[in-house]
Amino acid sequence: MSGPRKAAQSGQPSKSRGAGALGAAGCDGGGSDELMGTAERRGELWVEEPARRRRMPDPVRTAAVRAVLIVALTLMQAVIAFLCTVADSWLAFPMVLSSVGSTVVATWGVLDVWVTRQVWNQRNGVVSAPNSTARQLRRERRQARRQARAQGRPAPERIRRREGAGQLTHT
Repeated sequence: MSGPRKAAQSGQPSKSRGAGALGAAGCDGGGSDELMGTAERRGELWVEEPARRRRMPDPVRTAAVRAVLIVALTLMQAVIAFLCTVADSWLAFPMVLSSVGSTVVATWGVLDVWVTRQVWNQRNGVVSAPNSTARQLRRERRQARRQARAQGRPAPERIRRREGAGQLTHT
């Protein structure tokens, strides 16, 4: 909806304009009510809803996008191979062969997503196994932070121990 009908429903006075008044691009550059969205006209703010799922890590998302593109191309190639076969075209045999090869590549792409996700979870994800790589990486980061803090502080004076304290035998 646009023009007088839209303005009448929103309770605002009608601003009638000719079709050519907005120019060739459909925009006069001004801030008229016709160019503003409903939320802006009513003065409402943008409200963000919390995401239902957490965002995938970048390497996993990259692998997933690559896999989707490969699978889509493989499906298109399979349809073209089928149509060429039905039409009894000379192109049918090469298309079927390349479809078989593309199926292998598409399978690799989907497995790549799974492997990338598993590797990312092991390195950066929740630590659930004692031999997880993430556990060791976190331990190394903690040690590096401790060393950085220790280097930033002045060296404390050594505490003198009493003679014989902490020893099992006094010989």
